Amino acid sequence: MTDQPTPTSPAPELFTWEFATDPYPAYAWLREHAPVHRTRLPSGVEAWLVTRYADAKQALADPRLSKNPAHHDEPAHAKGKTGIPGERKAELMTHLLNIDPPDHTRLRRLVSKAFTPRRVAEFAPRVQELTDHLIDQFVERGSADLIHDFAFPLPIYAICDLLGVPREDQDDFRDWAGMMIRHGGGPRGGVARSVKKMRGYLADLIHRKREALPAESTPGEDLISGLIRASDHGEHLTENEAAAMAFILLFAGFETTVNLIGNGTYALLTHPEQRDRLQKSLAAQETALLETGVEELLRYDGPVELATWRFATQPLGIGGQDIAAGDPVLVVLAAADRDPERFAHPDTLDLGRRDNQHLGYGHGIHYCLGAPLARLEGQTALATLLTRLPDLELAVDPADLRWRGGLIMRGLRTLPVEFTPRGRLLSPA
Repeated sequence: MTDQPTPTSPAPELFTWEFATDPYPAYAWLREHAPVHRTRLPSGVEAWLVTRYADAKQALADPRLSKNPAHHDEPAHAKGKTGIPGERKAELMTHLLNIDPPDHTRLRRLVSKAFTPRRVAEFAPRVQELTDHLIDQFVERGSADLIHDFAFPLPIYAICDLLGVPREDQDDFRDWAGMMIRHGGGPRGGVARSVKKMRGYLADLIHRKREALPAESTPGEDLISGLIRASDHGEHLTENEAAAMAFILLFAGFETTVNLIGNGTYALLTHPEQRDRLQKSLAAQETALLETGVEELLRYDGPVELATWRFATQPLGIGGQDIAAGDPVLVVLAAADRDPERFAHPDTLDLGRRDNQHLGYGHGIHYCLGAPLARLEGQTALATLLTRLPDLELAVDPADLRWRGGLIMRGLRTLPVEFTPRGRLLSPA
């Protein structure tokens, strides 16, 4: 294998508070000097970080890199260091993020119908309704915390609707998810209790929906009913698999969108020329810039910093570096999407960027299943905010903002904003 570049400056310190605030200078150093870098994570696990775009794209699609933690014997990982809050029990591992074909192929097929373009398009009016309802709650105040008041509840209510969680129970999910997102992956205390309650509720809901259906009846059109239908027609999906699948779709489906909306809004507020460009496009009822703009926000400062764990099933090479069998590999999406070898002026936010095959939602067979829904929510949220609150601005100095730095996700803890108070007028259709 070829040698990695010889560093001319000291390696940056990773996973600190300063790093979480702005990781991109450190990632630039790694891309130049140590593009495939072995480091000790805060959990104590040693893993390889892949930072260049070409290497990242290769690694994401390499079948020699397994998603199954059984290929790694590190005790710290087996005890729940997966990036999923509270994930410590074996039954939680049976989901799309932690399995390989053929099980992955089977389970993905069972849920893919919920995220087709047609199904997502049918869900668009509900997303707009939720968006306007949330803005209605603070539009007359003239100020808000866009994370707590808007970016957080929108995807929670949307994914609950998609799963088929009754409206009267959705506030419980908001409380449980709030505990998870505020305290990250801590295995004890409120996080563990919230995970237990959420997963227990989903298991009970799946059981109740199945028990309530006569043998000849047809389940509803929500995702949980779809999982029941698949299980009852020879696909061998157990209730435990269905509960684990619903849990991971809920978890992955809300925090990524929280950070897409939060990070994206912050990027627009700190790049006024791009924000003005988008507002003029929206005023002219043009959608092309909104669509390319959300893709650029995903590339520029996306919600998922590192792809979820992969483990080498055999010795292999990535970017000139030897990887031993059993070694954990983490693809740094945030670094790959700022690679100057792939993107012109990568540190510049350009909402009209056309050549933009970013890796924000992954690549290969594990490409994010919920990407169409997340895009819909991001486009709807940003368009409605900028239309209904045209003079929206930060209420604090950017240096005063605090970031949640986790191993997988990265997003703002709060996003205080100010605007001229307005009546509760719906945005244009």
